[in-house]
Amino acid sequence: QEEKKQLTLKVEELERKLESTSAQNIEFLQVIAKREESIHQCQLRLEEKSRECSSLARQLEMAIEDAKRQVEQARERALSRERTAQSKMLDLETQLSRNKTELNQLHRSKEDAERRYESCLQDLRDRLEQSESTNRSMQNYVQFLKSSYDNVF
Repeated sequence: QEEKKQLTLKVEELERKLESTSAQNIEFLQVIAKREESIHQCQLRLEEKSRECSSLARQLEMAIEDAKRQVEQARERALSRERTAQSKMLDLETQLSRNKTELNQLHRSKEDAERRYESCLQDLRDRLEQSESTNRSMQNYVQFLKSSYDNVF
C-alpha cells in the first residue's frame, strides 16, 4: 500500500508535471504561432517593401535617364549656341577687317585728295601771283604809256 501510495503520488506529480509541461507546450505553441504570424506579416511587408523598392528603383532609373537626356539636350543646345556665337564672331571679325581695310583706303584716298588739293591750291596761288605780277607789270606799262602820251601831247 505504501508503495502504491508512493506510486500514486509519483503518478500525480508526473501528471502535474505533464499538465504543467502541456500548458507550457500550449504557451510555446501559442508563442510559436504568434511568431510565425509575425514572421508571415514581416515577410508580407518585406515583399511589399521589395515591390516598392523595385518600383522606386525603376522610377529612379527613369528619372536618371530623363536627367541624362535633359543634360545631353542642354549640352547640345549650349554647343549649338557656342557654334553660332563663334560663327557670328568670325563674321564680325571679317566685317571688322573689311571695315578697317576700307577705312585705311578712305584715309589714303583722303590724304591723296588733300595732297592733290594742296598741290592745286599751290598751283592756283602761283598762277594768281604770276597773274598779279603780270597785271602789275601791265598797269605799270599802261601808266608809263599814259605818262608818255601826256608828255608827248
